[in-house]
Amino acid sequence: MHQGRSITEEEIISQCKTGSLKYQELLYKHFYGYAMGISLRYSLNRDDALEVVNDAFIKVFNAINNFNSDKPFKAWLRTILVNTAIDRRRKDLKFQLHVELEHATPLSNAHAIESLNAQDILKLMKELPPIQLAIFNLYEIDGYSHDEIAGLLTIPASSSRVYLSRAKEKLRNVLRSEEQKHGRSVG
Repeated sequence: MHQGRSITEEEIISQCKTGSLKYQELLYKHFYGYAMGISLRYSLNRDDALEVVNDAFIKVFNAINNFNSDKPFKAWLRTILVNTAIDRRRKDLKFQLHVELEHATPLSNAHAIESLNAQDILKLMKELPPIQLAIFNLYEIDGYSHDEIAGLLTIPASSSRVYLSRAKEKLRNVLRSEEQKHGRSVG
C-alpha cells in the first residue's frame, strides 16, 4: 500500500474487478467485521458464521463484475451474505418445517418485543430454534416481508407468521424468566 494515502472503497472494488488478489484480500478485510455481524445472526456458532462469510466472499469475487457501482456495495454484500446463510441453513430448516402448522393459531399478545433493547434481543436470540431465529432475523432485522421469507425458505407465508409469533413469544418468556431470576418485576 502507498504511504500517506488511503485507498478508497471504490478503488478496491475497481481493482477486484480486474481480478487482483491483493485487492480481494483488502476488500475481505475491510468488510470482514460487517459480514461476520450479519452471518452470526443466521448461524448457530462462530465456525458456521465464518463458513458463510467465506462462501459469500467467494460469490462476491465471482460476481464482482456484475456489481453496479451506482448502488451501495454494502447493500449488495448484505444480500449475498443473507442468501448464502439461508442457503446453508435451508437443508437444516426443512427438517424442522415438517411440523404441521396448518392448524396452529398464531399467538396473540399485543406487546411484541418493544420493551426489549437491541442488546437484550441479540443475547436472547441464541435461545431460539434455528427456524425461528432465521425468520426473526429476516423479518424483524433485515426487513423482509412474510411473502419474501416464504420464497427464500420455500414455506407458506402463514408458516413464516407463525414462526415469527413463536419466536417473539419465546423471547418474551426467556426475558420474563431472566427478570424473575434477578428479582426484577415484569412490566
